[in-house]
Amino acid sequence: MRKARMRGIRPLLTAAGGILLALSLVACQAATAQEAAGEKSSAQKTAVELPPLSELTPVADPRTVEGPSTVIIGGPSLTPITASEPELPVTVTSDDGNGRRQVTVTDTSRIIALSLSGTTAELVDALGFGDRLVGRDVATDLSDTGDLPVVTKKGHTVDAEAVLSLDPTLILTDGSIGPTDVVLQLGDAGIPVVTVPRATDPESTYQAIRTIAEALGTASSADELIDALDDAIAQKSAEIARLAPTDENRRPRVAFLYVRGTAGIYYLFGEGSGADSLIDSVGAIDVATEIGWVGERPMTPEALMRIDPDVILVMTKGLESAGGIDGLLEAQPSIALTKAGEHRRIIDAADTEIFAGGTRIPDIMDGLARALYAPDSLPASVF
Repeated sequence: MRKARMRGIRPLLTAAGGILLALSLVACQAATAQEAAGEKSSAQKTAVELPPLSELTPVADPRTVEGPSTVIIGGPSLTPITASEPELPVTVTSDDGNGRRQVTVTDTSRIIALSLSGTTAELVDALGFGDRLVGRDVATDLSDTGDLPVVTKKGHTVDAEAVLSLDPTLILTDGSIGPTDVVLQLGDAGIPVVTVPRATDPESTYQAIRTIAEALGTASSADELIDALDDAIAQKSAEIARLAPTDENRRPRVAFLYVRGTAGIYYLFGEGSGADSLIDSVGAIDVATEIGWVGERPMTPEALMRIDPDVILVMTKGLESAGGIDGLLEAQPSIALTKAGEHRRIIDAADTEIFAGGTRIPDIMDGLARALYAPDSLPASVF
């Protein structure tokens, strides 16, 4: 049963891998003081109560919608499982890219979990150990972690001194935040550091859950969380199918544009980038793939006008860095010549949340589908 459902979640998790890779390559040079402080964009500061997808009436034609939308990602909607009493000490296998090594964990009372998307900490919380987190990366945004000290600096790099000051008994990382030598030095300081698989596809996501549960001394809890996530994704897929057009000609044609206006960076993501799979997972069409655009490459006006998207999907901080929609259209006049530009149909989504894995997957699917098919259910975009 799970194998069939995994086919449905593969696109979203593959997208996470592709986009997080791009973030690690590009975002560091454009990180802002706001990111370093862990602050949210003005578009995501206020929690919003939204009706469930099952109660929404989709627009007649998502290709002709006028105006911008901001993706609202709620959750995690899955309730953390009840943590079982850790069975410690436990020895787990950690693979930091320089080889597999055995790490012994004797104490899980003070945990720091690191990842570019916040997924590692979110999985710790989902396994029932959220109250043991003592510090957080800039992307972690759980209900009970807002007051935790941030241990990553500008550009999503680990601040070793900040970590050591919190006296952690266990550090979990998926390797997406570095520098690697700094993280390894924390291990040399006597702190058990366990590198877990990065969630880039269904199998690695389940492996991450299993490795984290094992490191926490509660390996038997992994199946319970995996089954709950599997069921939630299947249910969300069915809800989205009700909203998405059955007529192929009315499926929205979407382009993902990675924007960092302050650095003059405009990347169009195509086939194999992960954005194509993300767009497809909510019943839309990735127009860059249609023209054979492969991977992540600098956007050209000719390519953008050729694909002529109905919708342009961007990250919120990227859109802010360009000066909002007006600034984006001014900086890249070719966008104004597309249907998306003409209709100001720009959908923005929180930089790290939109491509997070873990138990956020059904919430991400919900948010993107809502913005595409029922935008009237959302608050007015600040852009």
